[in-house]
Amino acid sequence: MRVFYDIDHLPRISSPVLTIGTFDGVHIGHQKIIQQLNKEAEKIGGESVLFTFFPHPRMVLFPEDNGLKLLQTQQEKLQKLEKFGLQNVIVIPFTFEFSRLTALEFVRDFLVNKLNIKKLVIGYDHQFGKNREGTIEYLKDVSSTYAFDVIEIPAQEIDEINVSSTKIRTAIKEGNVELANSYLGEPYELSGIVVHGNALGRTIGFPTANLDPVDSFKLLPANGVYAVKVLYAEKEYIGMMNIGFRPTMNFSDRPNLEVHILDFDKDIYGEKITVLFLSKIREEKKFSGVDQLIEQLREDENSIRTDIHTGRLL
Repeated sequence: MRVFYDIDHLPRISSPVLTIGTFDGVHIGHQKIIQQLNKEAEKIGGESVLFTFFPHPRMVLFPEDNGLKLLQTQQEKLQKLEKFGLQNVIVIPFTFEFSRLTALEFVRDFLVNKLNIKKLVIGYDHQFGKNREGTIEYLKDVSSTYAFDVIEIPAQEIDEINVSSTKIRTAIKEGNVELANSYLGEPYELSGIVVHGNALGRTIGFPTANLDPVDSFKLLPANGVYAVKVLYAEKEYIGMMNIGFRPTMNFSDRPNLEVHILDFDKDIYGEKITVLFLSKIREEKKFSGVDQLIEQLREDENSIRTDIHTGRLL
């Protein structure tokens, strides 16, 4: 998969068949569009092209709104897109000036003059351009003028999947990572650098890797304890992760991200790890003392090992 960041200096793309969108999460609805895109490109011996944006448009248009959190970093999105056989991705810097382009200017100047697209594959409800005037009906009207075909993904195909990035964000915010994973087609992930904490976990027999996320805009699951997989140095481990304020041992004024990796004893400070969320085990809670906390952690570990052994959390 080729990735381009400068639309003015593109190499030749043979008979481009293109789709447009932010594709945050690259969920199973997005995957259906990409599958159709690849099929349409293959029909004419052309190349599939995904036209996307960075940063996310809402971050540019509503900079005062700090509430938007993304399902993926830009790197995670590109890595996932590559899994689905895409040939080309064009990442356009999204600016306020770009947002003021009319639908006509976008189609004429970008899709036709710069890319010379042959087909545009688009969802039935997609809108773009100034005042969101670029609808599927508009594209069908101008397609004959500019000699490209519009392939519409009909409502019944998208709606039968019944998934959106908003639904996934809601599930993750509620801690329902299993539902989110079913929409994403894979476990929700979070990468970060292991930083020094206060080492309290080690003193009670449950050493934890304290995580500093690599991207501040990445959405965090709800507070609680999760069964996870941990990717480190191209190996996969099982773990349990706590997101929260550590109310029993050391109350914090901001959420801490701590993962206890089972059957693991390495110094990984300063290293990057990736956590894959499998299931939420329980809510975070305050215990009467350290002994009760240790007892609960042992129960959590046993529960995770049982679920792994029985295949429920593969």
